[in-house]
Amino acid sequence: MSPIGLQDFLIVSAALFFTGVVGFLSRKNLFIVFMSIELMLNAVNLSFLAFSRGLGQVDGQVVVFMVVAVAAAEIAIGLSLVILLFKHRETLNVDAYQVMKG
Repeated sequence: MSPIGLQDFLIVSAALFFTGVVGFLSRKNLFIVFMSIELMLNAVNLSFLAFSRGLGQVDGQVVVFMVVAVAAAEIAIGLSLVILLFKHRETLNVDAYQVMKG
């Protein structure tokens, strides 16, 4: 059995990112859209960790820590906005919020 290399991590990361993009573009539910964004962020984190491991440096791990902190703040603010929008319109369908276009 061969060890897992950098290319294997990058293939999984690309598959996760592509899955997130497809979910973001095809779904109409706000929760699914936010989960797809998180999936894309985690795919980028996996790439950073793979390069960090491959190069033998901790720079990628520091960047991942910062991205996780930003993602946690984004989810806290995004979830509160989704709850407020749901209270206002009583739906999570993205098409119901076309009025918000500027």
